[in-house]
Amino acid sequence: MADHSRISGHPRLLRLAHSVLQPGFTGSAVPDWVRRRISEGLASVVLFGRNIHGPEQVAALTSALHAENPDLVIALDEEAGDATRPGARTGALRPGNHALGTLDDIDVTERVAHGVGRDLHALGITLSYTPSADVDPDPHHPVIGVRSFGARTDVVSRHAAAWVRGLQSAGVAACAKHFPGHGDTVVSRRLGLPQVPARAGAMALTALPPFIAAMDAGVRAVMTGHLLVPAYDDRRPATLSRAVTQDLLRGELGFTGLIVTDAVEMGAVADRYGVAGATVRAVAAGADAVCVGGGHADERTAARLADALVRAVRDGRLPEERLTEAASHVQEFARWSGGLRRDAAHSGHRAGAGSAPAAVRRAAVRDT
Repeated sequence: MADHSRISGHPRLLRLAHSVLQPGFTGSAVPDWVRRRISEGLASVVLFGRNIHGPEQVAALTSALHAENPDLVIALDEEAGDATRPGARTGALRPGNHALGTLDDIDVTERVAHGVGRDLHALGITLSYTPSADVDPDPHHPVIGVRSFGARTDVVSRHAAAWVRGLQSAGVAACAKHFPGHGDTVVSRRLGLPQVPARAGAMALTALPPFIAAMDAGVRAVMTGHLLVPAYDDRRPATLSRAVTQDLLRGELGFTGLIVTDAVEMGAVADRYGVAGATVRAVAAGADAVCVGGGHADERTAARLADALVRAVRDGRLPEERLTEAASHVQEFARWSGGLRRDAAHSGHRAGAGSAPAAVRRAAVRDT
């Protein structure tokens, strides 16, 4: 474990640092270190396929987590189709985004999203990293592919909005990703730094409208992409760019909710700045929650990142008011998403919502 003796004199800063981290962990039960971090301010965690071994097990896991903090944000990336976590062993029960965009029936998309949300709600999940609001103009692009609703901005916009409505009507918070748009890229952010070639004017007409539509539909979380977007910043990836998070997303688009990073251990940022360096830079640039854990799911990493954030405040690289603001956004989102979950539990779900009709199943077959 990391040595905390050198930052033990700053308990308030350390609690703020814990609150902005969103770590993963290994195993099918809650590790002791996660329980301890929750008592020290950790406000959210993210689950991966490695944590999922069946509905009863996941429900027990999330119940144990919420016993530590009823408003703890428990996130999962569940897009249905090819990008499914609960269905990784058995296959997804519902079609993915490209099939839904091809069918282009927003009522169906909303019902499918509600069904996904209903299932996640039953498992105790409070945040799904969906929908993908990326417009993919070229079907041969290897990165987003069928995770996009399609190549047309209007199609992606209306289905991203429908997904937000459907998912959140079932008591699970949505998160539009990967801002400001990952569709027009050919490099995986896991392996390198993708670059978006479009100019600002073109992005305003093509890439940004689906995020605006998701916001209009009530999305309260946006995930930034590890993308170099020279139209806004020709030196820093979007996740680490104040020009993208603060000036564009907060300023021009007026977003007031939670800004969460894509997994910070991905090569696009970690290879350049290190996981700790990318974490500090992301929060300094305007991110509120830092997702980490795909390959760094241990207490040592969580301790190291919390330490890095405190040190950055102490040496002036990260303004204390920015860390405080980020923690406040996380806590506000946690209270809201916790209320969303409880309201859905009290009111029940629409009977029959989420069942995929024959037209959806036919679209899914055509899409394979």
